[in-house]
Amino acid sequence: MQNVVRKNFVFDAEVASYLEELAKDTKKSMTALVQDIIRDRYKIVKAKKRLKALKQMDASFDGTIGDKSIQMIKADKDV
Repeated sequence: MQNVVRKNFVFDAEVASYLEELAKDTKKSMTALVQDIIRDRYKIVKAKKRLKALKQMDASFDGTIGDKSIQMIKADKDV
């Protein structure tokens, strides 16, 4: 069985009615619906973080390994 954590949320009346309507339309419990929405949003946020990290790594690469450039290493191998 999964670990379960109980959290209490307070919604304004409008959002609470949206949640109830969405739960009925999707035939899911409000808990399941909120969990699905959070998981979907988390996937988007995590992908954005990974992309940002990848762009930072790409920007930091200057074409050198140690004190030699890739061109110098390739030239040494051609000899």
